[in-house]
Amino acid sequence: MRYKQLKKEGHITRPLILLLVIGGLFAMSTALSNTFVNIYLWRQSGEIIDIALYNLSIVAAQPIAFALSGRLAKIVDRVVVIRTGILILSLFYISVLVLGGQSAEYLLLLGSLLGTGLGFYWLAFNVLTFEVTEPENRDFFNGFLGILTSLSGMIGPFFAGYIITRMDKSSGYQTIFTISLVLFLTGVAASFFLTKRRSEGRYDLASVFHNRKDDESWKKLLFAHFFQGIREGTFVFIIVIWVYLSGDGELGLGFFGFIQSAVSFAMYYAVSRFIRREWRMKGIFLGGLILFISPFMLLMPLSFSVLLSYGALVSVAYPLLLVPYISVTYDIIGRCRDASEKRVEYIVVREFFLNGGRITSILIFLLFIMAMPQGKLPYLLPILGSGHFLIYFCLRKLSLNPNSVCADKNGPSLEMDENKDNNK
Repeated sequence: MRYKQLKKEGHITRPLILLLVIGGLFAMSTALSNTFVNIYLWRQSGEIIDIALYNLSIVAAQPIAFALSGRLAKIVDRVVVIRTGILILSLFYISVLVLGGQSAEYLLLLGSLLGTGLGFYWLAFNVLTFEVTEPENRDFFNGFLGILTSLSGMIGPFFAGYIITRMDKSSGYQTIFTISLVLFLTGVAASFFLTKRRSEGRYDLASVFHNRKDDESWKKLLFAHFFQGIREGTFVFIIVIWVYLSGDGELGLGFFGFIQSAVSFAMYYAVSRFIRREWRMKGIFLGGLILFISPFMLLMPLSFSVLLSYGALVSVAYPLLLVPYISVTYDIIGRCRDASEKRVEYIVVREFFLNGGRITSILIFLLFIMAMPQGKLPYLLPILGSGHFLIYFCLRKLSLNPNSVCADKNGPSLEMDENKDNNK
C-alpha cells in the first residue's frame, strides 16, 4: 500500500496529518453549508442576478484578502493566518444566523465577508501545503485531501438536505449553519497543534509578479490558473440552482451532492493510489477534456436525471485533473526564483490570476443574462466550461524529465532540486 511505503520512507509527517485534519474539518463544514447558502439566499431573493452578484462579491474580495493575509503571514506566521481565516468564516455564519430572513438584503456584504475568510484560509493552507509536502508525497496528500473532501461531500449535503426538509425551513437552515460554525471552531482548535512557521524577508509582490517575464513555466502556470477560474466562477452556483429547481428541493440537492461525491471519492482513491509523476500531463489532459465535453449535456432539456449524469461525469474528471495539476503547481512554484523566501508571494499572485478568471466568468455571465433570455443560458456554459481544458495547453510543453534539476526558458522542468531541501 502506498501509505505504508511513504510512512516507512519518512514522508508521512505529523504536520502533514494535522493539515489533513484541518482540511477535512473545513471540507465538512463547507459541504454542509456552502451549497445551501446559495439556495437560502436565492429563496429570499428569487433573482439569479442577485446570486451572481453575491458570488461576484466573494471572488472580488478574495484577491484583496490574499494580499492582506500574505503580508500578515510575513509579519506573524501562517498558523495565525489560518486561524484568522476560520474565525472570519465563523463570523460569516454567525451573521447569516443573526440576519435570518433579511440576509438577502446584505448579499454583497455577506459575500465580501465570506470571500475574505476564504482568502485568509486558503492563503495559509496553500503555503502550509507547500511547506509540509514534497514531490514524493504531494500526489498522496492531494489525493487523500480529495478523498476527505469527497466523503464530506457525500455526507454533508445529504444530511443537510434531510435536516432542512424534516424541520421548519428556517430552523433547518439555522441548524445546519450552526453545525458548520462548530466545525470551523474545531478547526481553530486543531490549528494550535501546528508548529508556528514564520517567513523571512520583506513582502514583495511586485518582483514575483514581474518574474513571469523571465520564467516561462511560472507565466504558463498563471495563465492556467486564469483559465481554471473561467469555469469555476459561474459553474459553482448555476448548477446548484438548476438542481434545486429540477429535483426535490433541498433533499434532491443533497442526493445530487451524495452521488457526485461518491463518484469523486472512488476516483480520488484510484488517482491518489495509482497516479505517477510521469502520468501527470495525461491526467490533466483527460480530466480537462471530460470537463470541456460535459457542459454540452446541459444543452438537452434540463431534468434532474440529466443534471445527475452531468454531476457524475464531472466527478470522474476533477480528480484526474486536480491531483496532478495541484502537484505540478507546487513543483513549479518550488523551482521559481527565491521560492524559499517568497513562497507566500507566489501563492498570492497565483490567486490573483485564479480569481481574475472567476471574476471574468461571472461578469460574462451577468452580461449574457442581461442581453439574452435566460432560456439561452445553457449555450454560454460550453464556452465558460472550456477553461479547465485550456490548462493542458498552457502546461503541455513543460519538460517532465525527472533527471533535470534546473529550469530554463526553452524547456523548464517541474522537478525540484532535492539536494536543496526542495527549495523550501
